[in-house]
Parts: sequence; C-alpha cells; structure tokens
Amino acid sequence: MDFSLRAAVVDDAEAMAIMHVQAWRESYGHLLPPEFFAKQEAALPDRTMRYREYIAAGHRRMLAHGPDGELMGIAASGPGRDEDSPCEVELFMLYTLQYVHGRGVGQALVDALLGDGPAYLWVLDDNPRAQAFYRRNGFVPDGRRQLCDPSWYSLPEHRMVRA
Repeated sequence: MDFSLRAAVVDDAEAMAIMHVQAWRESYGHLLPPEFFAKQEAALPDRTMRYREYIAAGHRRMLAHGPDGELMGIAASGPGRDEDSPCEVELFMLYTLQYVHGRGVGQALVDALLGDGPAYLWVLDDNPRAQAFYRRNGFVPDGRRQLCDPSWYSLPEHRMVRA
C-alpha cells in the first residue's frame, strides 16, 4: 500500500481529531453505545484544541497519509505517565482506519515512533486484533489491569510492555 509518514504539525489537529473519532467508531462500535460516539463528535472542537496544544508543546505525533492526502493513521508516544512505569516511553495511541488494517500502516507508525526500543501501552481487554499486533511487536502483558474512565463505560484494559 502506498502511504507516507510525517510528524504532525499544529494545522493537522482538526483532521487528526476527526480521524481519531472515526477510528474509535470502527474499532469500538461493538463495545460502546451510539451516545458515546455522539458525545465524542460533539467534543471535536475541544479535542482539536488539545491536539493543537500538544503539538505546539512538542509532543510527538506521527501521521500516515494515503496517496490522495487522506489521513489514515495517527500515533503518539512520550514519557510514561504511570507512577510505576515499566520503562520511559509510553505509546499513547495508535489508530488506523479499518480499510488499511493489515497493510503495514500501523507497523510503520510504531516503527517511526518507537523503533525497537522499550515501551509500554494500555489496550482494551476486548481488542484481540490490537493485542495480536502488539504481541507481534514484542509487547507482553505485565499483569497490570485497570478500568477505563467512566466516560469509557469503565471498560477493562491491561498494560503491555516491550523490554
């Protein structure tokens, strides 16, 4: 598949926010009610503003675009946020649109952000496709579990770590 990667700039924030919510709908539509997605779409201006602030502050975000310029993938990493961080780098998010699943876009984003270095991430328990992808990239569950914020209907998730 033909695509390009680049670091996000402030002007990308709105497209990132829209694509992020679209990817949530595609990935979690079976787990979350329609009201969740309606609320996320209503909050797009706030999400866009937060993305602009993160990018302006130097937080690393990578984007994947198709040959037509369409945004098809986003990823972000940075210093670990957990008090008991197993390593310094956390993969905060990795989302690709469904039509590019299995075509190397997610792998390219992970490689660009993390290389083969140590990192950790949180993944929903009911997300076997993502878990399989992360296992292929050397991540294994470390036993830490938690419930998502109530706005995410307290879905269970667990931490995966790559040494």
